[in-house]
Amino acid sequence: MGALRKAAAAVAVTAATLAVTAVPAQAATYNGACGSGYRQIDSMSVGGTGTGRAFLTYNNGWNCVVVVSNTPGERDWMEASIKLSSSNEWIDDEGYYTQYAGPVYVYAPSACIDWGGTVGYKGMTWLQWDDHCV
Repeated sequence: MGALRKAAAAVAVTAATLAVTAVPAQAATYNGACGSGYRQIDSMSVGGTGTGRAFLTYNNGWNCVVVVSNTPGERDWMEASIKLSSSNEWIDDEGYYTQYAGPVYVYAPSACIDWGGTVGYKGMTWLQWDDHCV
């Protein structure tokens, strides 16, 4: 009877462990890193399945991008990028972070922007081109 209980306990612990590890990462939400007065106007999944989200915010002509990890606390490569569509110069914040990359800003009233980022994929960036032109 004792061996049966031990086996049942081992199965229960294994099942509980599998249940915990099978839970998908929580989707990232905008964290307010751009500062007060910025409102979220867009977002997109970046870095592949379930790794992070880029948030585009706006305040009085200024656009801001923050990339947030879906698994905060885990150190990973992240990048937040933005530029005027008419420019060749990206404004980036990139490195190994545990929560988010950015904020990065560009002043672009009534001008198109390119923006995006990544989580977990160094050298590969998810981007939106010629966006939010009004």
